[in-house]
Amino acid sequence: MRIGVYPGSFDPVTNGHLDIIERAAKLFDKLIVAVLINSSKSPLFSVEKRLEFLKESCKNIKNVEIASFDGLLTEFMKKKNANTIIKGLRAVSDFEYEFQMALMNRKLNPEIETVFMMTSNKYSYLSSSLIKEVARFGGCVKGLIPEIVEKELYRANKQ
Repeated sequence: MRIGVYPGSFDPVTNGHLDIIERAAKLFDKLIVAVLINSSKSPLFSVEKRLEFLKESCKNIKNVEIASFDGLLTEFMKKKNANTIIKGLRAVSDFEYEFQMALMNRKLNPEIETVFMMTSNKYSYLSSSLIKEVARFGGCVKGLIPEIVEKELYRANKQ
C-alpha cells in the first residue's frame, strides 16, 4: 500500500492546502494529512480545531486520513508505515527551506522520499499567515478558505 503524508500546521487550512490534498490523494492509496503540534508557536486555532476543519473539508476524499503529531515527522511516518512526504510549493522562495527539510528527513530515514507539488496558480500567493492578517483587519477571505474556517476565523479575530 502506498501511503503519503502531507504535514503542516494548517493554521488555518486554506484552499491552497486543499488543492494539494485533492491532487496528492490521487497518487496514493492513503494520504495522511498530519497537523504538526509545535509548542514553540502560538497558533490561532487549537490542534483540535484544525483537525476538525480538515476533517470537514476533506470528508469527500475517501482515502484521506486526518491526524496530528509532535516530534520528528520521520518517526510519525514510521508508525504509519508511510514512506513519502508531500510538500506544497507556492514559489521558488518555498523551495530552499523545503529542500533542506527533505535532505534532513532523508538523513534521518533513507527510505523516505519527498515529493514537491506546485500549488495551482490561483492559490500561489496564498498562505495561512496572509489569511490571518487579512481577516484580522476585516478584509474579505471568501473563496480562499473553506466556509467552516471563514466563520471561525472572523469569530476568533473578534475576541
